[in-house]
Amino acid sequence: MLWLKALHIVAVVCWFAGLFYLPRLFVYHAMSSDSPSRERFCVMERKLYRGIMLPSMLATLIFGIWLLALNPGWLQMGWLHVKLLLVVALIAYHYWCGAQIKRFLRNENPRSHVFYRWLNELPVIFLLVIVILVVVKPF
Repeated sequence: MLWLKALHIVAVVCWFAGLFYLPRLFVYHAMSSDSPSRERFCVMERKLYRGIMLPSMLATLIFGIWLLALNPGWLQMGWLHVKLLLVVALIAYHYWCGAQIKRFLRNENPRSHVFYRWLNELPVIFLLVIVILVVVKPF
């Protein structure tokens, strides 16, 4: 069980690393004006998303579901319901970021670097609330 928790935490850390860094790449991509820079950012974003974020998200979900299967009583606890809702929102955010990568690839980004700077803060809020829910279990 402790090994499973450790693997879940490592997967979460890797996924969040990508969730923190990808919007930062979007900031720089939105600020770039020359074709070689834009192409470089497209490659970086795609590799981060497919090579790190997607496998980490899948590992997070697999290990999390496995933990729930071993501890079905957690499903009766209110903190877990909120956490799972936030995880679903993070999955949606993850795939929204994937859609942004495709927009950048097609050179169809309508947003400024300021938008992506604000967006970059969103995963921090999710992480803060999820960690508090898991550690403190307020309800």
